[in-house]
Amino acid sequence: MLIHGLQKLTLLDFPGKIACTVFTAGCNMRCPFCHNAALVTHIDPEAVMEDEEFFAFLKKRTGMLDGVAITGGEPTLDPGLTGFMENVRALGFLVKLDTNGTRPDVLRTVLERGLADYVAMDIKNSLEKYALTSGVPGVSLDRIKESASMLLSSGVPFEFRTTVVDSLHSVEDFVSIGRWLAGPEPYFLQNFKDSGDLIDPVMKGKTPAEMEECLLAIKKYIPNAELRGI
Repeated sequence: MLIHGLQKLTLLDFPGKIACTVFTAGCNMRCPFCHNAALVTHIDPEAVMEDEEFFAFLKKRTGMLDGVAITGGEPTLDPGLTGFMENVRALGFLVKLDTNGTRPDVLRTVLERGLADYVAMDIKNSLEKYALTSGVPGVSLDRIKESASMLLSSGVPFEFRTTVVDSLHSVEDFVSIGRWLAGPEPYFLQNFKDSGDLIDPVMKGKTPAEMEECLLAIKKYIPNAELRGI
């Protein structure tokens, strides 16, 4: 797997675990609010960590780290993903996978082979506004829905999450999402924050009061929905 970044310690990326985070490059979406533009639109082909270097680092963290969070970009685009996950688990570490849900075939392999201990799937918006929010006019809603359904029935711990942007998300969108994904699963609403490395710099988050409105709208259908990072 091509590793384009490593955060050696995180207490946030893998819920309840002490972990490191590895970043893959490349994505099949162009979300204007993406905070990792360097991993999407202007990838440095030289900025790659070899697997050998990473696993040497990981072995030294045995007993100190619980697991590895894999994010991007979109990790399921990397053909080396499942082999990488197998190697991490072989060393006794847990694995968390972040995904946008556009590769249900890869997600199915990960789940069926027991390679992920936790999965986080980004729900970009209501289905009606998915193309606008993802920046991809032809985005496959069938694939998104298949991945979400797969997680709901998998038995593997997971979460859905949405980065909330003022110009892209309305209270009505969260009613629509709630009707689509209604159930007891964890769902997190994260207010957009400018990382300084955006695809579209003209994005802003909502006020705390507006975030509460969005939360109330989705909690009618997904009672375990919460605000994160507020």
